[in-house]
Amino acid sequence: MSSKDLFAHKSKEWDANSKRVQGAKAIANVIEDKIELNDSMHLMDFGAGTGLLSFSLSDKIGKVTALDNSPSMLEVFNEKSNLFGCETSIVNLDLSTQNLPEGSRFDGIISSMTIHHIEDVEELFKKFYALLPKDGFIALADLEREDGTFHSNNEGVFHFGFEPNELKEIAQRVGFKKVEVYHANTIKKPHAEFRVFLLVGWR
Repeated sequence: MSSKDLFAHKSKEWDANSKRVQGAKAIANVIEDKIELNDSMHLMDFGAGTGLLSFSLSDKIGKVTALDNSPSMLEVFNEKSNLFGCETSIVNLDLSTQNLPEGSRFDGIISSMTIHHIEDVEELFKKFYALLPKDGFIALADLEREDGTFHSNNEGVFHFGFEPNELKEIAQRVGFKKVEVYHANTIKKPHAEFRVFLLVGWR
């Protein structure tokens, strides 16, 4: 199964998972607390899926571009785009292997639970850095290191979470400044609890 099809069968019921919705809202709350958003900002939601994270921030910004390599997830995003509090656009692209058009720029890049699906994180962070202007930001949420049991199927999973400070060091090595890590959420599953952190950095 190709990476872009991994989530095809999940897309229609993705938003029906209340824990997933609550988790996105929790991450959005931390982003709002740590970053001063305004209605002139154009954000990229990396690995946007159906837009749970960006929807929670949409009434605070001017535009969101949903970037994902899953056409079916973006189809659901598009179906509910009229509910967003800002302008929306969609890009079906795998940023780990492809590039956005020359001159693409965003005021900030947000992401929820996507980075662990990316094999070369440092290369991705370099691309993020190049897509931001001075004072642009990243706000990336993902799992703290786990034992591989978070997903029932680890196909397409390159990292069983991260040591937050290791990711912080990668961001700093690429050039991001004022990089901080915050606790964003705890996901409770029947067999274990999984902590989610938010990495914030500035260009």
